[in-house]
Amino acid sequence: MSEENKNTRLLLEAIEQRDAASFLKAADALHYADLAEIYEGLNDEERDFFTDHIDMEQFAEVITDLPDTLVEETMERLDTDEQREILDQVSDDDRVDLLQDVSDDARERLLELVEPDDIEVTKSLLKYGEHTAGGRMTTHFGSIQADMSVKQALQHLRQESDETESFARVYVVDDKDKLCGFVRFRDLAFNAWETKIADIMRPVKRYILASSDQEEAAQMVSKYDLFVLPVVDEQNRILGIITHDDAVEIMEEESTEDMEKMAGFTGEGSEESYLNTPTMTHFRRRFPWLFGLAILAIASGVVMIKFEGVLSSLFILSLFLPMVVAAGGNTGGQASTMVIRAMALGELDQGSIMRVAWKELRLGLMLGSLLGLGMALITVTVVPMFYSEMPAEIGFTKFAIAVALALAIQITSSTLVGSLLPIGARAMKIDPAVIAAPAITTIVDVSGMVIYFFVAKALLGL
Repeated sequence: MSEENKNTRLLLEAIEQRDAASFLKAADALHYADLAEIYEGLNDEERDFFTDHIDMEQFAEVITDLPDTLVEETMERLDTDEQREILDQVSDDDRVDLLQDVSDDARERLLELVEPDDIEVTKSLLKYGEHTAGGRMTTHFGSIQADMSVKQALQHLRQESDETESFARVYVVDDKDKLCGFVRFRDLAFNAWETKIADIMRPVKRYILASSDQEEAAQMVSKYDLFVLPVVDEQNRILGIITHDDAVEIMEEESTEDMEKMAGFTGEGSEESYLNTPTMTHFRRRFPWLFGLAILAIASGVVMIKFEGVLSSLFILSLFLPMVVAAGGNTGGQASTMVIRAMALGELDQGSIMRVAWKELRLGLMLGSLLGLGMALITVTVVPMFYSEMPAEIGFTKFAIAVALALAIQITSSTLVGSLLPIGARAMKIDPAVIAAPAITTIVDVSGMVIYFFVAKALLGL
């Protein structure tokens, strides 16, 4: 058993036995992320014991790692002094995240507990949306003046060392806080003390506006392998930074949100784990999409009714109908997933639509032709072994051609539809993930039946 698992077991045993001394010892040996995971799985009485006995300085780190749905309920378990200590211990960006996760009434009450030294920056960060770069940045970064010497810069940074979150990049500003450049900490360590910062600073090539979407910031950190990303306003004044761990957290949140939307979930995503999310929450998020898709799927029944005569005159058509329909759903889902991924990584823009359409059209034709050929061979070689009632005027060869052509058209059209729908959704300001797998599958199911019956009717003279 690993040391981490051992300490987790000891902590849970201490909570169960209400042993405060053992609890504190085990808690001190665990990382705050592990403590947050443990806390999430506790019942109300166990959570009360947890919050009553844990050190508040340690719990300040734990609460920043809790799912957003648990933040307000957890803060309510603490008395006023404990709440004040929590708000004082966390960094400014984490403090803003906590305040954004609670109700308006609770936010107003908690703001009154924020220390005077922190209230101004807290209120300024709250002006930015929760999902913007400004809403996720921290203002605790290292900054120096361009006219400083290395010695003056180090003395200045030493005074701010307790508050600064990262010295990986130290930003150089002018007297109006406009971003001029940056230096690495080793630049300060290995240059002579009398060297001017202006002589050794480097230009800042990557930065982001505070009003930009947080996902764009995370993409920049990932794409350019940045330690930190400076956040500026419209006047190029540096307001804060987004660190690499912030970017990882943002990408995890966005990935979870996209996956849930692609699976047909509605409503706000939750950071709470699957087992701790209430059943009714799952129900409310799944039902609307399922109901809408069920209504849309009725169109498949309408198509069946319209082509009842075709199916009745040659019932062997029913053997290949599910295959043709499913092939379209599979290829459409693949295409939409690839395009949504490319969009999420910033590889596609509005001008890419024709290139995407041409690429997926060719891919659809190749896939459809090859699968159609394979299915035609199966039709003329395998089907006669168990079906001997094929009308002489049609024959297995002609029937195989009809099936192959319908399959090729279905795969080609589904691939094209699956790739273009996400791009069209983004153009209409709709999240592309919303119209992904479930919606596309339902749409191409209907189109596949129409294509199949039209091709059979036209080629086989039904």
